[in-house]
Amino acid sequence: SSLSLSWHNTEAQSQTYVIAQVSYSVPEEMPKGSLVGNIAQDLGLDIKRLKSGKARIYTGDSAQYIELNRDRGVLLIKEKIDREALCRQTTPCALHFQVTLESPLELFPVTVEITDINDNAPIFQKEERTFEISESAVIGSKFMLERANDPDIGLNGLRGYTLKPSDNFMLKINNQGDGSENVEMVLNAPLDREKNAELALILTAVDGGEPQMTGTMQIHITVLDANDNAPVFTQSVYKASIKENSPVGTVVVTVTATDADHGSNSRITYSISNMLDHARGMFEINKESGDVTLKGKADYEKARNFQVNIRASDDGGLTGSCKLIVDVLDMNDNRPDIHIMSKSNVISEDAKLNTVVTMINVEDADSAENGKVHCAINDNIFMLQSTSDKFYSLMTDSELDRERASEYNITVTCSDEGVPSLSSSVTLTLQISDVNDNAPVFERSSYEAYIVENNTPGLSIFTVKARDADWNQNARVSYILEDSSVNGVPVSSYVSVSADSGVIHAVRSFDYEQIKDFHFRVKAQDGGSPPLSSNVTVKILIQDQNDNPPQVLYPVQTGGSVVAEMVPRSADVGYLVTKVVAVDVDSGQNAWLSYKLQKATDRALFEVGLQNGEIRTIRQVTDKDTVKQRLTVIVEDNGQPSRSATVIVNVAVADSFPEVLSEFTDFPHDKEYNDNLTFYLVLALAVVSFLFITCLVVIISVKIYRWRQSRILYHSNLPVIPYYPPRYSDTLGTGTLQHVYNYEVCRTTDSRKSDCKFGGAGSQNVLIMDPSSTGTMQRIQGEKSILDEPDSPLEVRNCWFSFPRFNSQFL
Repeated sequence: SSLSLSWHNTEAQSQTYVIAQVSYSVPEEMPKGSLVGNIAQDLGLDIKRLKSGKARIYTGDSAQYIELNRDRGVLLIKEKIDREALCRQTTPCALHFQVTLESPLELFPVTVEITDINDNAPIFQKEERTFEISESAVIGSKFMLERANDPDIGLNGLRGYTLKPSDNFMLKINNQGDGSENVEMVLNAPLDREKNAELALILTAVDGGEPQMTGTMQIHITVLDANDNAPVFTQSVYKASIKENSPVGTVVVTVTATDADHGSNSRITYSISNMLDHARGMFEINKESGDVTLKGKADYEKARNFQVNIRASDDGGLTGSCKLIVDVLDMNDNRPDIHIMSKSNVISEDAKLNTVVTMINVEDADSAENGKVHCAINDNIFMLQSTSDKFYSLMTDSELDRERASEYNITVTCSDEGVPSLSSSVTLTLQISDVNDNAPVFERSSYEAYIVENNTPGLSIFTVKARDADWNQNARVSYILEDSSVNGVPVSSYVSVSADSGVIHAVRSFDYEQIKDFHFRVKAQDGGSPPLSSNVTVKILIQDQNDNPPQVLYPVQTGGSVVAEMVPRSADVGYLVTKVVAVDVDSGQNAWLSYKLQKATDRALFEVGLQNGEIRTIRQVTDKDTVKQRLTVIVEDNGQPSRSATVIVNVAVADSFPEVLSEFTDFPHDKEYNDNLTFYLVLALAVVSFLFITCLVVIISVKIYRWRQSRILYHSNLPVIPYYPPRYSDTLGTGTLQHVYNYEVCRTTDSRKSDCKFGGAGSQNVLIMDPSSTGTMQRIQGEKSILDEPDSPLEVRNCWFSFPRFNSQFL
């Protein structure tokens, strides 16, 4: 093979393509795998570049006879090439293709010329030919013979003819002036039908190849009687033209021949005597009129002209010939043919401007203006730029964003300049590959969720959701609980979050009374590299359950003493006996308390306030009412279901303390009473009575003295400080105390300093009796004192009582 190189530089905006024109020459019929040439060496390319650039051969729609071996960098015969089948008589015969490389995209045109070898013998269209020649034929009469065809060209083509025997005829080769030749058999000796009525000749065609090859045709000659004039055409060469889209049956031209003879010897018959392969079957002639009509479909792109040899024969066997040349006129009947050269249809969304997406090859088989093509696209994101003749580059013209458009359907439309113009389109689907350029975004800026206390650990609370506009792995969101603390405890001991689904679970059971709400942060992170993330604040609010019963603060239910409220028999309707005080540590309606009287010794005497727990009389107290009244009050909250607590209130209906004592000694107690309680009570009453009478005698005399000493003793270390409390009256004005009684109680919290504390006036009457003690002590204190009194121990030092009549209140 032979090699020729030529180089061209083509600049297109920001891209430069270096094109090297490489030419090779190989003989036809070379076996498959034969070496054409070392393309890598001839182009100055490295074998690694051929591999990395995915080097390949692009031939368009043509059959591929040459293949590229990337490992060796050579061109090889892929299919055995028959020059005659590929190019017929066209010279030179060559294969044109391109070697393409990617990353960057490079294009190298290659031409492989196919040279001829002598692989075809000359051949006649007909193996036999018959002539009827009059014996009167004059010396020099010419008889047209069939021309042999040899598909080979040059020296391997047809070189000459021989005719044997040559007693009466000889061969004459006439050059037509256009490179073609006519073979004529010329009479060089008179014919004598009486000697030889029939002659048999052999016409041999010889080519110039090595080895030489031949073809033969049998010629049978019948000698006739005299016909001494042959037909003669009015023109030796006829010329005509047809449009390539002319319908079958179109009359191309009419040929005319004349014969000087008369009668049957002057009757002329027309026929087509010889035609090249590409014209065979394209035309037919009316044997009588000489009209040449189109029989096949003419295509300018396949054959631009035809040559037809026409023969005129008379009945005497004489013939004349002429040549018909038919030119085919081009019509705009071919649309542009568009080829996408790159097989890659993916581009990254971070591709820079003017990045080449693919190369486009456009061809139009028409000629002149009909073959000039212009291309355009339908998308302003990309642009189409011509890089060389028939080649375009599709490049990016703006920034890409996969989240805005994940793919583009780019339609390339190419139109020629024919009238009317023809166009064709091809659509390229271009996928945009993703880049991790979007962080996950939560559906809300913050979340708030509720959970009822006493929940089961592991309970699903709610779900946070974040979306990532990216794709595939870059859009795969994982949820992470950020480290923080709640009341000094890690938040992970309160809640957990599912990494895949974003479901938040409770790790522990919550107690509304301990914690009412807390907040934490959840991070959403995608799977990109590097990953992107965003945060959101989640607030959990604990909802209360009715899981705590009411707690009664007052009256205090003691195990060893009986607490009784005193109601004088003179009490009016609505007299406030006492107030039940209760609390509920729950919240909301679970802490709304209501009070109901469950049991009572006399339901007609007392009622309980539904909302405030106040126990009041609902009628006038009479002498018939029992002194000892026992009330059972139930306290209920408003939860579902509700919870309750029960408190027992003892009420004494009496005007005197002894009456109360005699009745309340029968109250049941939780502890065993002392068997000598009655004795001690009687003894205590006697002592009290004695002291009361004694006090009446001396109280006037010592009253002034004690008043003077009170201030001095208050600042001294004496163990006892006397004090006279103020007057007491019922807060509702019902007259619990009808007279003023003076008494004193002395107590101290520190015996070393002998400090004294003095009781204050109360708003309610309380009777406390301790049957387990050796003596009886009556204390009367107010409801406010009960709730607010500190837990310091109470130590009684000395008591003085002055009773004009029996006291109904004690402190």
